Amino acid sequence: MNYTGKVTPGGTPDTRELAELMITKLAVDPKMSNNCYVLRCRATDEQVLIDAAAESEGLLALIGPAGISKVITTHEHWDHHRALADVVASTGAVVVAGAADSAGITEQTGVRVQDQVEHGDTIEFGNCRLEVIHLIGHTAGSIALLYDDPEGTPHLFTGDSLFPGGVGSTRGDKAAFATLIDEVAAKVFDRLPDETWFYPGHGNDSTLGAERPHLPEWRERGW
Repeated sequence: MNYTGKVTPGGTPDTRELAELMITKLAVDPKMSNNCYVLRCRATDEQVLIDAAAESEGLLALIGPAGISKVITTHEHWDHHRALADVVASTGAVVVAGAADSAGITEQTGVRVQDQVEHGDTIEFGNCRLEVIHLIGHTAGSIALLYDDPEGTPHLFTGDSLFPGGVGSTRGDKAAFATLIDEVAAKVFDRLPDETWFYPGHGNDSTLGAERPHLPEWRERGW
C-alpha cells in the first residue's frame, strides 16, 4: 500500500502488492542506477526477473531460494545485462529478449537467448502473463512488458523506451527519435489509459496520465 517506486543503489527494494502479482523494484550500480524488477505470481510463487543489470549477489538474494523461471532483458545495452550470465548460471532461468536485440545480448554476455520474442507475444509465469510491446528506436529490439491487472489498472515495464519526462535516448539520431516517439505514442499512449503505472529502466516511476500532456513538447524539443 505504501509503494512509491523510489529506490536508490545500495538502498532497500520497494514492493508493490497487487491481487495476483507482487512487484519488487531494486536499484543497482551507483553510477548507472539501473532498475531491476522481480515479479512473483502470488498463486504459484513462480518468479521472473526483468533486467539482470548488475550486482548479481544482490539480485540473487532478492530472488531468494524460490529462484526464477525466466530472466527478461528489455534491450541489448550493456548496462541492462551485466549480471545476466551469473544469474542464469545460478538459477537455470530461461533467457527472454526481443528478437532484434538477441544476437547483441548474446555477443556481449555469452548467454544464449532461448526465447526471442516479438510484438504481441506473451510471457507466462504461474497464473500471470506479460504482453510484449516492441518499441523501436532506443534499440532495434527494445521491448516493454504489459501486465494488464484483471483486478486493477495496467502496469507497464518500459526499459529505456519511456521515462518520466520523455522517451529514451536516441543519441541525437533524429530519425530514430521520430520512430521511437511514434512507436510510444501509437503502442502505449493511444492504447492504454491514463491510470497505467509504468516502471522504467532507470529512476522513478510515473503514470501515462502524468506524461500524456507533454507528448507535443517532447516532439517539439526532439529528444
